[in-house]
Amino acid sequence: MQVINWDEYFMGIALLSAKRSKDPSTQVGACIVDDDHKVVSIGYNGMPRGIADNDLTWEKGEGLHSKYLYVCHAEFNAILNIRNGSSLKGCTVYVTLFPCNECTKAIIQTGIKKIVYLSDKYADTIGMQASRKMLKLAGVEVEEYKGNFKEVILK
Repeated sequence: MQVINWDEYFMGIALLSAKRSKDPSTQVGACIVDDDHKVVSIGYNGMPRGIADNDLTWEKGEGLHSKYLYVCHAEFNAILNIRNGSSLKGCTVYVTLFPCNECTKAIIQTGIKKIVYLSDKYADTIGMQASRKMLKLAGVEVEEYKGNFKEVILK
């Protein structure tokens, strides 16, 4: 019998949540958990509530034809999706893509203490450099996910 560890479990939830995203180029998922290993919230990148997925663009275009002006990121959605006014102070966020600078600010402001990320494909961009700088200054722990995930998700 194969039993997955907590990191595999929570990253699996983040990966499964990413599958809800309609973004044709980058599906991202996030799972926020507390110290008792309880899921506090989940999220994926998508259009704001009440806006149909095809009402705005999913293209990486320019000006008003750029998804970057409209899409709510997975971490941001997970932060907004908490129920009953739960606190995120001391929580860990598992995310499939390293947080952008805007999501990083929200992570810091809510008191999340740790980020476990799967991919850092934009590591060389200014936004990601700013994210890392803020996280270091705020004392937020950052860890690259090293566990199994393909075996967990694909079986």
